[in-house]
Amino acid sequence: MSFVKRDAENGLGIKKGHRTHHWMAHRDSKCEDEAMKLNGKVVAVTGAGGGIGGALAKRFCDEGAKSVTLIDLDEQSAQQNADALSSPWFVCDVADEAALEEVIDRIEQDSGPIDLFCSNAGVGTAGGVDASNADWQRTWEINVMAQVYAARIMIPRMIARGGGYLLNTASAAGLLTNLGTAPYAVTKHGSVALSEWLAITHGDDGVVVSCLCPQGVNTAMLNDGVGELASDAVRAQGVIEPSEVADAVIDALDEERFLVLPHPEVARYEQNRAADHDRWISAMRGLQRQFGR
Repeated sequence: MSFVKRDAENGLGIKKGHRTHHWMAHRDSKCEDEAMKLNGKVVAVTGAGGGIGGALAKRFCDEGAKSVTLIDLDEQSAQQNADALSSPWFVCDVADEAALEEVIDRIEQDSGPIDLFCSNAGVGTAGGVDASNADWQRTWEINVMAQVYAARIMIPRMIARGGGYLLNTASAAGLLTNLGTAPYAVTKHGSVALSEWLAITHGDDGVVVSCLCPQGVNTAMLNDGVGELASDAVRAQGVIEPSEVADAVIDALDEERFLVLPHPEVARYEQNRAADHDRWISAMRGLQRQFGR
């Protein structure tokens, strides 16, 4: 069943989709400031109800985007953040390909062709191979398949109009690993691999791809979503604020750089891992022992 939500200011009927297409929009607004390369661009950000996604949406508005649409599964968070930015918003389960495509269609009808699509939604899951099949599946669907669906929808459109930009949020765990959370580490490696493949395959088509790989960020996922061991290990390496991640993203977008590393030291860690994998694994075991595991 569906129902109609009415906007108190303009009286518009906003239809909420059927259960299998769970989305809702709030319309009639644009970001106003103008600056830099995002000036005049149409942007969509998933997982924008808070954390990194919320910070990205705010920064894109500050940079002068024509429209920044916030997409999130949590209706209250999406609406609250969007209202603060005077931006459009949708509620959507990004693991539902049909629902995501419907939202993208609505954004492009209302705001114009999407120039930058940010697949930022992600989930953290504590545990190893003993995590439930349901936890493994849901982590896979959100952290990897949602990015596949976004690329599948957006890339043909971007190619047809001469180019576009995809920003996929992975994690430093996708370049290294994350103690205590196998589903998260495995799927974030998948996100990095997908992003690399897209950049190689579609770069000559005018589609630019960047992959965001932060380490510790002060978000609900770090605080509540990945378990004690994973959280403790990440915090020991240093935690930054979502706004600092957004700063790094802007720099990378300006340079059209593939890897976005808000923690620059991650590049060195990745090089050490590649240079001597056995030594790196031994060092990670030592780190795990420091936390009594």
